[in-house]
Amino acid sequence: MYTTLFWIIIAILVCDFVLETVLDYLNGKQVSLELPDEVKDIYDAEKYKKQQEYFKTNQKFGTISDIFSFVVMMLMFFLFGFAFVDNIARGMVENSIMISLVFFGILYFANELISMPFALYKTFNIEEKFGFNKMTPGLFAMDTLKGWLMSIILGGGILALVMLFYEKVGTNFWLIAWGVMAFINIFMLMFYSNLIVPLFNKQTPLEEGELRTEIEKFCQKVGYQLENLYVIDGSKRTTKANAYFTGLGSKKRIVLYDTLMDTLTTEEIVAVLAHEIGHYKHKHTLFMLIFSLLNIGVMLFLLSIALGEPAEGNMAIANALGSNIPSFHFGVIVFGILYTPISFLLGIGVNVLSRKNEYQADTFAKENGLGAPLGEALKKLSVSTLSNLNPHPAYVFFNYSHPTLLQRLKNLND
Repeated sequence: MYTTLFWIIIAILVCDFVLETVLDYLNGKQVSLELPDEVKDIYDAEKYKKQQEYFKTNQKFGTISDIFSFVVMMLMFFLFGFAFVDNIARGMVENSIMISLVFFGILYFANELISMPFALYKTFNIEEKFGFNKMTPGLFAMDTLKGWLMSIILGGGILALVMLFYEKVGTNFWLIAWGVMAFINIFMLMFYSNLIVPLFNKQTPLEEGELRTEIEKFCQKVGYQLENLYVIDGSKRTTKANAYFTGLGSKKRIVLYDTLMDTLTTEEIVAVLAHEIGHYKHKHTLFMLIFSLLNIGVMLFLLSIALGEPAEGNMAIANALGSNIPSFHFGVIVFGILYTPISFLLGIGVNVLSRKNEYQADTFAKENGLGAPLGEALKKLSVSTLSNLNPHPAYVFFNYSHPTLLQRLKNLND
């Protein structure tokens, strides 16, 4: 029996899928064979044709995978698949926390298995075809196993803690859970590069030489205390280049991909780091962390309302999934979907703010005399990754956390 809540859930899922499909369609129609003037100095006709082919291939692949995921999700709801998995979990264990852990564990690994062919095709066909993939099947397998292990330990551990708080405290569990989640988020921001990254990549301090000397000179000029400057072996997986800033206080760290050093000149790398330091100077990392923690708090509060008291649960949620037994995991599944419209609106706000932050960081580099080399670096990185030069404005508004290349070049040149 399909309930009113069931149809609300389906409506949200369908609307979300339709919106993303329309945005993808508009983005695909925006493809142009005419090379923008801003990048004619680094793109020839053959390379631009390759970029267009890469974009079309990825879009087609993304459409197929999205449709597949949507169909699977619809089947799970219309055939009461979540209730079926719940019965399996209850047949294996009796403790309520363990039931939820087994329930989510079955869903997680089922999703991993059915999405594995897509991941393999993406890595060893598409990325391989366009010259990006450096990953071996053995490394892919090791990364997958490590990812599974981290999900079990971290994801399972956090989930068990939240459920324990819920059972012991009731609907006020969200306050304790919020505190724990805030601690974990701050801890991971500070120690991610020390604890998680080494599981997948090797990081080494940038050796003495011209590049380090120029970076240190710039940091001294802008009053940035440089303590941790590392190079990561990104080339073991891809030819794409990147750099990032992470951490807080004494744990802040700048990380350069070795592929970045092969792609850019010394001055261009310093310009990229100037952009990252600009984020630090404008306190973007801190502001985004605060915003994220507030979002988590609101989400947990609303979740506590949806779940109800542990002794009673929410029968409407259970019935919507085809069960007569209220449970924590049913509440999380349904709440996650009901929260989608709120998450969607928040996502737009976060993207708008993030794009503003990127402009500010670019401007910081420009104000310190590195606008031109940063522009050249952005163009080279765009070419090296075959990124889309002309995305549809609507697609950018809803999905882009960074301005487009042409928008950033315009900002740097103004």
